[in-house]
Amino acid sequence: MGKGFSGGALSFALAALLGPACALAQALEPRAYSNSPVGLNFAIAAYSHSAGGVAFDPSVPLENGDARVDALSLGYVRTLDVLGNAGSVALLLPLARFSGSATFNGVEESRTISGSGDPALRLAVNFHGAPAMTAAQFAGYRQGLIAGASLVLTAPLGQYDPARVVNLGTNRWSVKPELGLSQAAGPWTFELSAGGTWFTKNDDYFGGNTREQEPVYSAQLHVTRQLGRGTWAAVSATYYAGGRTSLNGVARDDRQSGSRFGATLALPLGGGHSLKLFGSTGLSARTGTDFDTIGVAWQYLWGADP
Repeated sequence: MGKGFSGGALSFALAALLGPACALAQALEPRAYSNSPVGLNFAIAAYSHSAGGVAFDPSVPLENGDARVDALSLGYVRTLDVLGNAGSVALLLPLARFSGSATFNGVEESRTISGSGDPALRLAVNFHGAPAMTAAQFAGYRQGLIAGASLVLTAPLGQYDPARVVNLGTNRWSVKPELGLSQAAGPWTFELSAGGTWFTKNDDYFGGNTREQEPVYSAQLHVTRQLGRGTWAAVSATYYAGGRTSLNGVARDDRQSGSRFGATLALPLGGGHSLKLFGSTGLSARTGTDFDTIGVAWQYLWGADP
């Protein structure tokens, strides 16, 4: 199992960790379109600490937001044969503790909440350059150009209180389709992906209002270096834009745009276990949540079709 089968599986878990803290579009996902044998199972537990500024809806009299989020993401991933191509299905449950403060009508207020964020489902398939293979067949596989697609769906099942501005759940559905390319060149892999996140409306927003949001579009670039059997390091960058909101049909001046930079280091532990260290920071943010994040993820894999 030393060829690093865990790329796409764990990248989704790291993205889910950011769910309570920032938009999914800001998450960095190296190796999201790497290939793996059919029949692998992944159990994932990842912890992150995020800290930074929070931007609230312009209709709410809150400013100078500052927050800290400690998040735990639990997940399960299964690799699949999708019409002869390598695919996967992943389920993630984010848990988090949020502690923050903001100025409300000139007075500083603070709040601490703990609970679950919105669970997420990811379906992915690599439709070019990554055929479905058994573990024995995969031993002779050498990556060239991979092209793939994924769909992430989040459900409004997380902690939500309409009497509060800040919640761990969003009280709305979201869907993110994405296309990705991955090109290997010796020990290096270069990845590019682009997608958009669409949202349903929240008809039970703070103050009894209805809040809608336009799609957020994002693009990511990753450069990965294989350092040894099962060991790799990646640097990543993303740019996102869009997401203007409206309150009761009235558009707000809160269109988001920004960029982030991050790094990931993967280390095998033996016996199917591996560890990943990751971090990211905001390079620029016009409007939205601007967090610095560090974290660690444990993964255990088992099974594979012979």
